[in-house]
This record gives sequence, C-alpha cells and structure tokens, in this order.
Amino acid sequence: MSKISWRQVLPLVLATFFVVGSLSNIFAPGPIHEEYVKWGYPSWFHFVTGSLELTAAILLFRAPTRVLGSALGFTVMLAALVTVIVHGEYGHAIAPLVAAAFSLVVGWISWRNRIVLPASDQRRQ
Repeated sequence: MSKISWRQVLPLVLATFFVVGSLSNIFAPGPIHEEYVKWGYPSWFHFVTGSLELTAAILLFRAPTRVLGSALGFTVMLAALVTVIVHGEYGHAIAPLVAAAFSLVVGWISWRNRIVLPASDQRRQ
C-alpha cells in the first residue's frame, strides 16, 4: 500500500472546501443572500463569489494550475475575511482565515515543487 502525504491531500481538501463554498454561494439560500445584502454588496454578488470559488477549486485539483488556484482562493478568502471583520462578525472569520492559511501553504508547496528548466535550457530561450 502506498503512503499518501498530507501534501497530496491538502490541495484536494482545500479544493473540496471551495466547491462546497461555491455551491452555497451560487445557490445562496435566504440567509446567505441576506448577509450579502446586509454587508452592502449588490444582490447578484453571491454569484461572483461562488464563481471565483469554483474556479479556485478547479485550478486546485490539477497540479500544474495549483499555484494559481491557491492565489485565487487566498484572494477570495482574504476578501471574505475583511468583509466579516469590518462588519464585526468575528465568529464568521474562522473559516476564511483557515482557508486562507491553507491556500498559502498549498501555494507555497506547489511553488516549491514546480518544474524548473535546467540553467542551460533557460539560457537558450
């Protein structure tokens, strides 16, 4: 049986988190929609958030696009974090804070694991 590393699992867990978040934002049941309006966002803005989260999830599932997915996921979670903190809803800050932190970790690991051309190949380009 092969060993599965947390470095392999974390991006998939994070992508799953973004899929679930995107679906809850895209379909936005009453309470979620009301929160967006309460925070001053246009009534359609939950579609934007959900679409960005779904895009981040798709990018996170594939290793070649994982850095980009991490960056997008971090950006979306940072915006969510700022929104809830500005509105004094500190209890709602835990999930975006954890997701942002995991996005940084996944991005850092993916950045370090990227394929680098040998120095001789880089000079020819």
